[in-house]
Amino acid sequence: MNYELFIRSSSQEVDFALLKDGKLVELNKEEEDNKFSVGDIYLAKIRKTVPGLNAAFVNVGYEKDAFLHYHDLGPKVLSLLKFVKRVSTGKLKEYSLKDFPFEKEIDKNGGINDALKSNQSILVQIVKEPISTKGPRISSELSIAGRYIVLVPFSDRVSISQKIESNEEKERLKRLIQSIKPKGFGVIIRTVAEGKKVAELDRDLQNLTDRWTAMCKKLQGAHHPSKVLSELSRGTSMIRDVFNDSFSAIHIDDETLYLQIKDYVQEIAPNKEHIVKYYDSKVPIFEKFGIERQIKTSFGKTVSGSKGAYLVIEHTEAMHVIDVNSGNRSNKSKNQEDTALEVNMIAATEVARQLRLRDMGGIIVVDFIDMGNAGNRKKLYNHLRDEMSDDRAKHKILPPSKFGLIQITRQRVRPEMNIKTREEDPNNIGGDESSEIEAPIIVVDKINEEVKRLFQKDYKKITLNAHPFIAAFLTKGFPSVRTKWFMEHKKWVKIQPRDAYTYLEYHFHDKNGELIH
Repeated sequence: MNYELFIRSSSQEVDFALLKDGKLVELNKEEEDNKFSVGDIYLAKIRKTVPGLNAAFVNVGYEKDAFLHYHDLGPKVLSLLKFVKRVSTGKLKEYSLKDFPFEKEIDKNGGINDALKSNQSILVQIVKEPISTKGPRISSELSIAGRYIVLVPFSDRVSISQKIESNEEKERLKRLIQSIKPKGFGVIIRTVAEGKKVAELDRDLQNLTDRWTAMCKKLQGAHHPSKVLSELSRGTSMIRDVFNDSFSAIHIDDETLYLQIKDYVQEIAPNKEHIVKYYDSKVPIFEKFGIERQIKTSFGKTVSGSKGAYLVIEHTEAMHVIDVNSGNRSNKSKNQEDTALEVNMIAATEVARQLRLRDMGGIIVVDFIDMGNAGNRKKLYNHLRDEMSDDRAKHKILPPSKFGLIQITRQRVRPEMNIKTREEDPNNIGGDESSEIEAPIIVVDKINEEVKRLFQKDYKKITLNAHPFIAAFLTKGFPSVRTKWFMEHKKWVKIQPRDAYTYLEYHFHDKNGELIH
């Protein structure tokens, strides 16, 4: 496997595209005004408790109150409440928890009024961003994620990732962590800690305890609600969570962000620092590496797979439904069962990619092509599980039903990635369906007028960015439209196809890359 990460920055947002063996598998967006990212910790106040829901509504500064269920309080919530109260009032200056007396754990079958009261101050962490009409989902069982470990205050438990299979390695890591972890803190050992030495784990642990101390210092005199600890930026957190030896390149088009990421990679993997590269070109980074084209072909109701198979993806309020179709594969195999297996295996790979790419969550039902052979159904189920093993979101897959349906539940912690890929029919100008005027001709007429006007203004060198269809219309054939411009004006126009543009969109730039129309 070969992973590449591409980071595109603009004034309002940063886009992250993760490619696996050249194919887009993850697309994330970090918006500048997003105040409620998963992992952020807030000092907030309980607005009211609702015994009927066994939950509380908490004011974290969002237009709708955040939802805190009793089961998300954590067993040591009484200790947390006492700690927050004493630190906020300035009575406690020691934040290490080694001498802090813990309260008794709450009953796991208790009620919300046994633990919380209205107007109490509490530290809460965002576990699910605001989605649709709902406010954020929060937890008071705090955790601070590092590269190799996750620090859990008010706990003494050491847990190890289930993905580490070796029992010897699990025991080794557990012994190491128990020898270095501070009292009053639990630790979750992440998969990437496998094979790491004590010095690396200790450095990571020290960094996390420093972040905890810095957060606690903000509590005294802080207003309610206020963010007291921010999760790392989406780019840094993505590298922290997915970075491994399979990464071959990280391309970034913003110099400040490039230096930040380079410093972070140097910190966590010094031998991989050279793969972080600054992209400096007039051609947009997603355009240069073909990512725009992949985005346009990967999102939408219908998704094409290899060898003619395709998926139809429907979204309802309750669930997502994916239908698998064989396309033109029907006559390629010896019998129907072989055809169904081949199409289903191709589709399973694409389904796993689509769930991760769109960040689809909740209940997903996939209607695979029926197969009579139980062995083939098991083969499909195992293949889908393998394909989804790289997915960081928690998920569960049920074996195929008698109807050939596979049900998947996948955790959703932020709004689904939804990119509009359809645009209006450009030939239906003004709603007149009988119009026979071809759209490229309309655009070319406008471009012709603009080229003439720009050359009259004495622009020496201009570049035209246009949709690939329009660009091809202007450059193909002899004499092409562009050649005619050269013969008339004695000046050459550089034409740059842009996959990101809509059909009728175009822009002119001068020799310095500045927009002139």
